[in-house]
Amino acid sequence: MSTPKPSSDSVTARMRRQARRDTAPEVAVRKLLHASGYRYRLNERVPHMRRRTIDIAFGSAKVAVFMDGCFWHGCPDHATQPKSNSEWWREKLDRNMARDTETTAHLIAEGWTVLRFWEHESAERVAEQVRQTVDRERAGRRRRRS
Repeated sequence: MSTPKPSSDSVTARMRRQARRDTAPEVAVRKLLHASGYRYRLNERVPHMRRRTIDIAFGSAKVAVFMDGCFWHGCPDHATQPKSNSEWWREKLDRNMARDTETTAHLIAEGWTVLRFWEHESAERVAEQVRQTVDRERAGRRRRRS
């Protein structure tokens, strides 16, 4: 893949400012989880994979939570296709989605439960699903140990 020429300096500046972590949807979910007494790690490295991180990780329960942005991860409802440098962007976004699939498969093979949510989903609903999953996984791990 070749590096395209920026369509404009303002587009370049805007893309550089794009948050990679601590996005508003992610922070909203984290606040709800923390207020409910759940503790987690942020931007935890994916075991045995370079340059990949889990947005919200519950290590003891082995639950990985990803809050995916609609544009960057190809939301079927909200993703858009840039008009400038469209071929380059299509390849870039396709690689992002392939990387997501690979990361999910790797974590599952390592014994993790993977939850992926879109940025537009309700923080309350996401937090509730995360709580239920973490509780279920913790209970299952306690039963297996005893």
